[in-house]
Amino acid sequence: MVTVLKNVTNVITAIGEMYLFNKHHDNRVWAALFLMIISAISGGITDLSFHAVGYTWQIINCFLTASYSLTLRRVMDTAKQVTKSGDLNEFSMVLLNNTLSIPLGVLLILIFNEVDYLSKTPLLRLPIFWLVITLSGLLGLAISFTSMWFLHQTGATTYSLVGSLNKIPLSVAGILLFHVPTSLENSASIFFGLLAGVFFARAKMRERS
Repeated sequence: MVTVLKNVTNVITAIGEMYLFNKHHDNRVWAALFLMIISAISGGITDLSFHAVGYTWQIINCFLTASYSLTLRRVMDTAKQVTKSGDLNEFSMVLLNNTLSIPLGVLLILIFNEVDYLSKTPLLRLPIFWLVITLSGLLGLAISFTSMWFLHQTGATTYSLVGSLNKIPLSVAGILLFHVPTSLENSASIFFGLLAGVFFARAKMRERS
């Protein structure tokens, strides 16, 4: 159900682009969005359960995720108008983005008393821990940079939809590598997801031509 609701973010983002950037999407883009939601419902239908608190948090997450990509796109467009170079490169965006997250990170550390935990944990004495956490930080930096570059080159809806489409090859890889038993619902989910990818690719090729 998390996957189902996360795909609703794509629709919110597309509507937001229409109102904020006056961007009109091709019918194939809307078809791709619709198929992605069907794909997610097909995959999550066996896990259907309702919990008011869980749904509330997830809906808030959908709106915040859509707001993030739309705001970031707006900042990039504004930077072109107000900076001397007429642009704000990806390195600057990653630096600003991560710098703004530091106060929130410090606040959460204090709220959950992480300092006390770190002072007592034996993990800090393990070299493998430092290796893994450093690698995690480098991968996080790479994700931030590639996300900024991709959003800079495309739009918020494309960024959001491609983020959903990457779950399809992950699902197929999981079935093949870990011999996960498949069902009609899972197969339908992958099929509709792949179909959404085809529709979206054709829509973008049509826009470019």
